[in-house]
Amino acid sequence: MAKNYFVTGIGTNVGKTFVSAVLTEALKADYWKPIQTGNVSDSDKDTVKNLITNTKTIIHPEAYSFKDPVSPHMAAAIENTPIIFENLYLPETENNLIIEGAGGILTPLNEHNYVIEMAHSLGAEIILVCNNYLGCINHSLLSIEYLIKNDFEVKGIVLNGNFDKLLRSAIINYCELPILAEMQNISNVSKESVLNLSNTINKQLFE
Repeated sequence: MAKNYFVTGIGTNVGKTFVSAVLTEALKADYWKPIQTGNVSDSDKDTVKNLITNTKTIIHPEAYSFKDPVSPHMAAAIENTPIIFENLYLPETENNLIIEGAGGILTPLNEHNYVIEMAHSLGAEIILVCNNYLGCINHSLLSIEYLIKNDFEVKGIVLNGNFDKLLRSAIINYCELPILAEMQNISNVSKESVLNLSNTINKQLFE
């Protein structure tokens, strides 16, 4: 049975698109980013398309795409095109689907909805991407706390970057969420590096 996975992060620029590409390749899943802001001509779906090698994946078009590289609610306001939450429908597919969120879990979509609410409405399990930077422990634990207290279905965590033992343990000892993948920093992001990383993913964790 096909499953939907919602890739979100502890903040912006934590590597959600890179992680999404690796997971898309590993599972030969479809990919969908419902809301794109900024880089319209070189969008995240284009990045994923250029990083995967399998022929099964279908890259689905965005529901909303905005020119300005700001939060979705601001980008939508600038273009006078409000994001209507009820209009965010899953694309038709019988394949597993990787859904990439925008920004962090509480990035606003409009006056009433946040990015993470899409996971509930789309029936998706959450994959939380944690990146190594100053403040990442606090951001990670706050994100995990919010997801757990609000009864979101969390598949697990991806550690994106070089985490030393103390930093890693501060995050994973806070809860019993599984570590789905640990991706070390790489100097050259390419099809080859994404393919190599995809082969390290334990696919049984996604069954």
